[in-house]
Formats: sequence, C-alpha cells, structure tokens
Amino acid sequence: MRRSDREIIAISEIIEIINKCDICRLAFSDNNTPYIVPMNFGYEYENNQLTLYFHGAKDGKKYDIIKNNPVACFEMDCSCKLIEADEACKYTMEYESVIGSGVIIMCEKTDEKIHAFKMIMEKYAKTKEFNFPDHALDVVNVFKLSVSEFTGKRLIKA
Repeated sequence: MRRSDREIIAISEIIEIINKCDICRLAFSDNNTPYIVPMNFGYEYENNQLTLYFHGAKDGKKYDIIKNNPVACFEMDCSCKLIEADEACKYTMEYESVIGSGVIIMCEKTDEKIHAFKMIMEKYAKTKEFNFPDHALDVVNVFKLSVSEFTGKRLIKA
C-alpha cells in the first residue's frame, strides 16, 4: 500500500469498518471490461476467513460474467467527509474503506442460502430473526465471495 500511514492492520478495526458500511461494490471482469455493481451484503469472519454474502435476481449480467470468470474484487467505504482548504490541491476527504478480492461461489443448497440470508439480515436488522420460506429462496440467486485478500485504509482528521 502506497500510503502505509493510512493502512489499517488490526482485523478488529477492519471488521468495525465493514459493520459501518451499508453498500459493497463488487467488481467483475467481462472479457477484460470492468463491470461493477453496488450491493447490500452480509459477512462473517471465522477462522481468519472473511466471507461476504449477496443475493439478487435469478439472472442478469453479473451471473453471466461469474459463469465465465468467478474472480471478483470488492470495495466498501464509510465515514466520508470533505475537508476544505484554501488551495484546491489541499482539499481532501476523510474516509474509512476496505478493499479485497476473492472467488464467487454460488449457494445452491437451501441451508447455504438460509445461512447467507441470515448473515445479510443480521447486518441490517440486527435484533430481528426471520424465516426464509422455500418459495422465497427459489426466486433468488444467493452467492458468496470467499475473500482471499483484503486491506483496510482510513484518513480521519481529529
């Protein structure tokens, strides 16, 4: 990382940032053409492994791309605030972010889909519990990004 003074090393701090972020941008490569999609997400970090969970319609461009190339990268950010200055080149932005990459794995089995939905709902509706009936699970694709590498970065002016 070029700006090592902004790098976040502690996993616990990176997880705090992930908790603050509402949207995860997934980026794919479609025959060397980038394709990026903002998505709601869930996650878990267990045994030093970060896994991000997503769901969407049964078909679409991202699934066509995933079939041909399941490698993806992601970005999420929060705590954004413009810091003004007297000179244009001294303007900056406060932020916290996490980026990384990994492999997309489709969740085909009902128990995998339910687990993914539980992770997603836990992120947004922390205290509620939900049932996931088969008819609802049948009309969506559910997938996860098994993250192979990730890093956190922040700039917060005190």
